[in-house]
Amino acid sequence: MRRIGKRDIVAAILIALIAGAVFTSPPLQALQGLSLDILTALRGKLIGDRRDPATSPVVVVAIDGETYDTPPFKGSPTQTWTREIGRVLGSITEGGARVIGFDVIFPSSIEQSEIPFGDAPLGTRMKGFDRDYLIALRQLSDNGKLVLGEILSNDHPDRPYRAQQLAVRTNIRALNVHTDADDVIRRMPLSFSIDGKPVPAMAVELAARALGGKPEIAPSGATELSGYAIPSAVPNTLTLNFRGLGRDVPTYSFADLRACVEKGDHEFFRRAFDGKVVLLGTILNFEDRKLTSMRLAGGHDGAPAARCALPGPARIAKARSDVAGVFVHAAVVRNLIERDAVTELGFPLRTILTIVFAAVIACAACMLAPSGALIAWFALTAVYAAVAVGAFVHALALPLTEPALASLAALAMMIGYRFVLADRDERFLRKSFAFYLAPEVINTMVASGKMPALGGEMRNVTMFFSDLSGFSSIAETMTPGELVTLMNEYLSAMTDIIESHGGYVDKYIGDSIVAMFGAPADDPAHARNAVHAALKCHEKLADLNANNPAFAGHGLSHRIGLNSGEAVVGNIGSRRRFNYTVMSDTVNVASRLEGANKYYGTAIMASETTMAQTGDTFAWRELDAIRVMGRGEAIKVFEPLADKGAESAEQTKVAAAYADGLACWRTREFARAAEAFDGVAKIDPASALFARRAKALTANPPSPEWTPVNTLEGK
Repeated sequence: MRRIGKRDIVAAILIALIAGAVFTSPPLQALQGLSLDILTALRGKLIGDRRDPATSPVVVVAIDGETYDTPPFKGSPTQTWTREIGRVLGSITEGGARVIGFDVIFPSSIEQSEIPFGDAPLGTRMKGFDRDYLIALRQLSDNGKLVLGEILSNDHPDRPYRAQQLAVRTNIRALNVHTDADDVIRRMPLSFSIDGKPVPAMAVELAARALGGKPEIAPSGATELSGYAIPSAVPNTLTLNFRGLGRDVPTYSFADLRACVEKGDHEFFRRAFDGKVVLLGTILNFEDRKLTSMRLAGGHDGAPAARCALPGPARIAKARSDVAGVFVHAAVVRNLIERDAVTELGFPLRTILTIVFAAVIACAACMLAPSGALIAWFALTAVYAAVAVGAFVHALALPLTEPALASLAALAMMIGYRFVLADRDERFLRKSFAFYLAPEVINTMVASGKMPALGGEMRNVTMFFSDLSGFSSIAETMTPGELVTLMNEYLSAMTDIIESHGGYVDKYIGDSIVAMFGAPADDPAHARNAVHAALKCHEKLADLNANNPAFAGHGLSHRIGLNSGEAVVGNIGSRRRFNYTVMSDTVNVASRLEGANKYYGTAIMASETTMAQTGDTFAWRELDAIRVMGRGEAIKVFEPLADKGAESAEQTKVAAAYADGLACWRTREFARAAEAFDGVAKIDPASALFARRAKALTANPPSPEWTPVNTLEGK
């Protein structure tokens, strides 16, 4: 997995912002509607909703193909159906219907016909034909049981003919729908402005009468109905929730109901319509078909209801991409009564969610190979889709297509960014450092996004110097083959430890190792990692002496010097041959500290700057203040004992005694210092050294100008 740096994070954020802004912008607003379509389809396929149609608060009375094929309607113009419609409406009302809404409009009457018939127009001869129908309309309207429909339009309005308008007075409501740019109905208007006043839409009026309330505008601007704040992503609309895909709305054929009236089965009407909102509309294959958010799932023209008088049709209705318009109004009524309208996220939240999802995928594309990033996109999109479907079950519509497409675009852009910019630098770095950097260090350097400046740059680093003690005399007793085997084993083991802690081996000088931490890859914890590496190297050498045949009988020991500070690192050398190395006084001091170990009998010595940069990670003991060769300023030196809290009881005892002795030494209390050092001198070479020095100064006290600084003469 590729690690990402600051530049990659900035690129991922910018790419996510661009992708999110583009895919939620107004020109691509159709994606919001497509999300609703997909969520409706996924919910229907994966979860479904087999609610009992009998529980529906709304039913449909359908003027369907069966009606057109059944006498007395067969071959008769619809203007002649009005008397039968009035009879059926009366029976429905007597059956206990709460309110009846017309999704059909009769714009003219046969009484208005001017076609000549004998010596008078047909309309004149048919005068009074609609009287019973109009009386039925007046009675139902006066009782608040009827609402006729109309189509509002500046160019071609469609209204019931004048006599019907007079019969129902003001009980006429608009049937207009809200169509998105792709001609799909996903939302429905809540009200229309007529003569400057808001008038509820047909479905809202029916639901309000069924609930015994009136739609009101809340202080927040939302429309409320009987305490239900109707969610509106688009102002003054309701987002449709086709939970049952139309199969949960009982549908009665008008032909069967008319036959039921003839049969006189009043009990059937009571069972079918008691307490229901009734919508009268057409269900035909060629008229008033609407594309809705069920278009991908496949909608149904209702659920066939119980029959009263006529046998049911033999054919089985199949799901279609479009549905009869009456079921759109039925869905609105049911959503309002059951408080089940879809809640959509507003533009700000939708955009933020899209950007966040795109950012996650962009980061994945930055860390993973293109194939892995594509798999991650599929997996995360599937998980998010499952979450979105789960939310949609509870009528919350999370954006689906916008995050999916924006994240896919972000993935493509991030892959392009890596190929053109980020990975180009990575390829350069890997090629440049492949022969003298460990793969782990190269990976870290690539992840940091910071390339070393060719020719040199200042870095804060920790230098690591090690050298085998008395190795020259040991080498004289070995054959060349044995010597090479021993050195390869030793250097390989030490190098593995150094590189596993983020260090870079600069060079091998015989049996010596020169390494640095903090370059070429940035490492804020370089001092801590260097001390860890030194302790592990010391443990590893003991293990090699005990268990590796090549080390048997030699008893190798080494000295390690550590120092932290500013240094010049970079490609240094001739024009034709150069090496990535380091130069500065920091390097020289580390080298001197490695050699200073021999005076104190220690294995690891670190400067005060290194100790300070490690924080409280380790247990230390202060060894001395020394002045090394070639440097006039004295420095305090320390020995790392172990990780904090992991030091042994013996180490704790020695460190405490040594600290007491050193404190007395620095205050010229040499006799007390000698006594403190003598207590552990047999098990600690450094204490033995100080005990001898303290006894000498006890016998021959130094001059008043004496300072507790040990000046080392050799390297």
